[in-house]
Amino acid sequence: MFISGAAAAATLFPTSARAIGQAQGTTRAQSQRPGSSSNDLAARIPRVAHPGVKRGEMLYRELGSTGVEVSIVGLGGSHLGQSQVTETDAIRLLHEGLDRGINFLDNAWDYNEGRSEERVGKALSQGSYREKAFVMTKIDGRTRETATNQIDDSLRRLKVDHIDLLQHHEVIRFDDPDRIFNDGGGMEAVLAAKAAGKVRFIGFTGHKDPHVHLYMLEVARQHGFHFDTVQMPINIMDAHFRSFSQLVVPEALRQNIGVLGMKCFGSGVFLKSNILEQGNVTPIECLHYSFSLPISVQITGINSKMLLDQAFSAVQSFQPLDETGIASLLAKSEEAARNGKYELFKTTSHFDSTARHPDWLGSDSTPVQELAPELPG
Repeated sequence: MFISGAAAAATLFPTSARAIGQAQGTTRAQSQRPGSSSNDLAARIPRVAHPGVKRGEMLYRELGSTGVEVSIVGLGGSHLGQSQVTETDAIRLLHEGLDRGINFLDNAWDYNEGRSEERVGKALSQGSYREKAFVMTKIDGRTRETATNQIDDSLRRLKVDHIDLLQHHEVIRFDDPDRIFNDGGGMEAVLAAKAAGKVRFIGFTGHKDPHVHLYMLEVARQHGFHFDTVQMPINIMDAHFRSFSQLVVPEALRQNIGVLGMKCFGSGVFLKSNILEQGNVTPIECLHYSFSLPISVQITGINSKMLLDQAFSAVQSFQPLDETGIASLLAKSEEAARNGKYELFKTTSHFDSTARHPDWLGSDSTPVQELAPELPG
């Protein structure tokens, strides 16, 4: 069991209730203020009191209010489609992960030009592996037409008749929520797919600024819609700069939305920082930090047997960190995390795939084109 809101947190562990209350009062300036002490930050980070339900080698947690249990480790789809990873090796890793208890599979329509979804599809079509997997993928389309086409592409590549969780990908601009929810927007395609039985649950992802996430949740509320999941960076550097764990996680808990963590290692960039390179913080400690927050699953890139074993090792040795343990890791990461130097997904466009490929989002909706048929300038 893990906390699903402030009231539940107060019953289970008052320290986390305090963290939620403090985090809800955190301002933008406070969330990226370099002078905040690690002890102060740790007090604002919600955390779990219980690791999850242990079965075999894996821990499982509830996915928000969906009634579904998911593995605390999610297999990242981007890494499985990398050109240096052979299809045979990718399928072998998928099968071993599923056999050992990972059930959450991450993916996206745009990963590696569709190769990531295709490899997962081939792995799931063998034996009974589809029955072991909770399949998540993401779409970029902001218009109904573009989103519909991407959903159909994903279903075909994944070789499934339905997607367990479909998420709006890279909600990183303040206009993304409006484009998704406006007339003719991508949400119309997603809801139509759900009504047709092609999609079970709906969420969104982003990595740029927690305030964009909060705006997406507000726009959803205005439209009477409740997300099942929200995906965001959860890592040892996040607390120091534009902190999703301080600002978005408490709101997701309040709304009983399943939190999906990602970028535990900053897409590999953290490994080049002094704290990891010199061994001041270990990869296992990075995973333990993420597991200690009230997330349903931490999605991590795994493209080798070594990384797969590392993830399972982290699960086996995991016990939730208390406030002192959180503060210790935050103290070690403070200097490296200052100004988002290693969180490039927040401070640069390097990881913004839709910025490099705006056509993936689709053109302006018909109502917008009717209002402004010609682009200005």
